Amino acid sequence: MVTEADPAGGHRLVAVLVTQAMASAAPPGVDPGAFLAAVAEDTYELAAGLDFVTPVLVTSVPGMEEIVWPGTPVIGIAPGLSGGALVAEAFAALPYGGQAVLISGDAPDLPPLLVGKLFRALGRARIAVCPAADGGAVAVAAHLPYPEWADAGFDDPDPVAALRAAAPGRRMVATGPGWHRLRTPGDLHRLDPGLEGWDNTRALLSA
Repeated sequence: MVTEADPAGGHRLVAVLVTQAMASAAPPGVDPGAFLAAVAEDTYELAAGLDFVTPVLVTSVPGMEEIVWPGTPVIGIAPGLSGGALVAEAFAALPYGGQAVLISGDAPDLPPLLVGKLFRALGRARIAVCPAADGGAVAVAAHLPYPEWADAGFDDPDPVAALRAAAPGRRMVATGPGWHRLRTPGDLHRLDPGLEGWDNTRALLSA
């Protein structure tokens, strides 16, 4: 997939955020650690496969550097963060960039097209959100540095409304098409076998 060049001339980053809590969607009989590694690797490979962006892994889970391609920045953050503080810390940890998309690491089958739509939305907004089914967000895109007024987490009931309420101006927060995450074992039915990708998750669940 090709995304347009950043009109401001800066780098474009696509960062995958992985926390230990994302292992909670492992179904009975599947090792939570193996499940976390599989969904995180699939989400990372989505980012790494995009053109004209730099993939980054941001994580509080030890050992996650094993899932990334050589040369990919792996940035450690403190465990225990949640909500808007986690999102803000992840954006602040990014090494450089003009624009960045931060993807929750439990979205292994996210279509690459939706990442491109978030970058396009940044042409008219400071922040863009890919909403998650049943509330929350799958991904958040922003011009860097991440705004201090932005205080919404991936699991907030309505992060778009929270961001718009905090924004200092109208039209500073845009939304793209929504998708889904794997937050509980009951979410696994959302995975579409007809979609390409999510090979590691697919293999683990069918083993």
